[in-house]
Amino acid sequence: MGGKIGELEAEKHVQYILLVEKRKDDFESVVTEHLRMNGAYWGLTTLDLLGKLEIVDQDEVVSWVMECQHESGGFGGNIGHDPHIVHTLSAVQVLALFDKLNVLDIDKITNYIAGLQNVDGSFSGDMWGEIDTRFSYIAICCLSLLQCLDKINVEKAVNYIVSCKNLDGGFGCTPGAESHAGQIFCCVGALALTGSLHHVDKDLLGWWLCERQVKSGGLNGRPEKLPDVCYSWWVLSSLIMIDRAHWIDKDKLIKFIIDCQDRENGGISDRPDDAVDVFHTYFGVAGLSLLEYPGVKAVDPAYALPVHVVNRIFFSR
Repeated sequence: MGGKIGELEAEKHVQYILLVEKRKDDFESVVTEHLRMNGAYWGLTTLDLLGKLEIVDQDEVVSWVMECQHESGGFGGNIGHDPHIVHTLSAVQVLALFDKLNVLDIDKITNYIAGLQNVDGSFSGDMWGEIDTRFSYIAICCLSLLQCLDKINVEKAVNYIVSCKNLDGGFGCTPGAESHAGQIFCCVGALALTGSLHHVDKDLLGWWLCERQVKSGGLNGRPEKLPDVCYSWWVLSSLIMIDRAHWIDKDKLIKFIIDCQDRENGGISDRPDDAVDVFHTYFGVAGLSLLEYPGVKAVDPAYALPVHVVNRIFFSR
């Protein structure tokens, strides 16, 4: 690697995540209470990638996750919150980390997800009907992990995603919407999981994605925006899925992520010297995993779970 790159403060990040989980009453926890399921997925996956998942009380987590399930089959962001497809995937991912998918009533949860598919193949996020290609990815990822993709019309789902492709090679949240790195991950991930990557113009999209790297080495989500650690995941995972990751400067990206650490108290921020949070800590560590940074376990770019977890689901049964 060219130039001296600082070290990942892995142990401090582990302590930071454990501390966030213990703090239930401060302002940040109260305003993000409805997102606790997502936070659990971000924090616990980070711990797994750093080889520290065993320090968590598995039974306590699994029991809390199951208390967030609604009679509809979907999961809320916390106990007593309405179900949403986003939180449902996070719940499945958390259970997968602990090898506890067997606690689920598979029919109940997969019927809930399948029930959110619309006539045009798109997916709504919940009963209120918002449509977004994020929800297409989430439905496909969730059903794939539960090995129930046959519950939906995959061909229609793929066709809807393809209808959201733009002339620049990217994808938006709905047909005609602007290309955005987060949506591109969702669309490319969904196409990868359904064996449909032939619909992607890999060179055109790869060019758009590698142009997201700015002078600092970080990646942005759209042209003219500031770099943000979370795009280390959205952009790089997409580049890996279309075999174009060699088009960016990986050493500069590693340096950018490392520079976003709070070296004293742990955690990673969106860009250097900003406040840290669990979201950016996860995507920073996951980005380093994709970059094969030493001491971080491998992560699957399509499932956004550690590779060993994905292998356990599909190859150990």
